[in-house]
Amino acid sequence: MDKGIKRKGQLKTGSEKKIFFSANYRKITIKTVDGELILGKINLASKQRVSDLFTKDENPFIVVVDAVSKDVQGKTLFINKEHIIWVEPEDDGEVK
Repeated sequence: MDKGIKRKGQLKTGSEKKIFFSANYRKITIKTVDGELILGKINLASKQRVSDLFTKDENPFIVVVDAVSKDVQGKTLFINKEHIIWVEPEDDGEVK
């Protein structure tokens, strides 16, 4: 199982309704078809591995937070999976 930081919390919508969420961030590097390298974090949530986002998740986009590239610093990016050549998780995977 990938290592990472796990966070749990709740969002309040209305006076009584609560939605619970879980975050399990993993640091990664992405190379896109235009040659761009993007460093950032992805939330694995209930997924066990980074590869599960690409093989078991039907969403065509991945969300990268705290993204850094030549044109971006600390932004949240939504990246179409069809534009990704490869993804490399960091060895330790821990997000501090």
